[in-house]
Amino acid sequence: MEMKNRWIALYVENQVGVLAKVSGLFSGKSYNLQSLTVGTTEHEDVSRMTICVTSDDVTFEQIKKQLNCMVEVIKVMDLTNVPLHMKEILFAKVRNVDQEQKEEVFRIAEVFDQGGYVRVTDIGPESVLLECMLTERRNNELIALLRSRFRQIEVVRGGAVAVEAISTTCR
Repeated sequence: MEMKNRWIALYVENQVGVLAKVSGLFSGKSYNLQSLTVGTTEHEDVSRMTICVTSDDVTFEQIKKQLNCMVEVIKVMDLTNVPLHMKEILFAKVRNVDQEQKEEVFRIAEVFDQGGYVRVTDIGPESVLLECMLTERRNNELIALLRSRFRQIEVVRGGAVAVEAISTTCR
């Protein structure tokens, strides 16, 4: 059985405790969540969850069935093989850098920038803060490069947010 990342979007009732119930379903069955983001939709009483789980085909089918059985779940969508627009927010703080190293951080940000998706949002006497909205893969590449060039890196990542493509454009 092939283990791979699979993506689900859930529309759920925007009520206290729904997130705990959904995440409880995963922990209760020992399914490991790779990523989970939640936000309200255009309807204040409905939230959309974007979930990434690593599983095989059989387990993934079980997950979808169990989610469909939850009263608070309005709709379950398997996004695994759907053309998507997906971004993950990341903050990377590069610490204990001199002026020359700061300039290098700026150059790296410029190289990774794809239409305003990487920018320097704060700077101090010995630190630079980058804000990034890239794909998970590009964020991983940025982190790897920063770690290879600088000694002190602090990384804060949010989960991915995805929406189905209108055209055939993919991730």
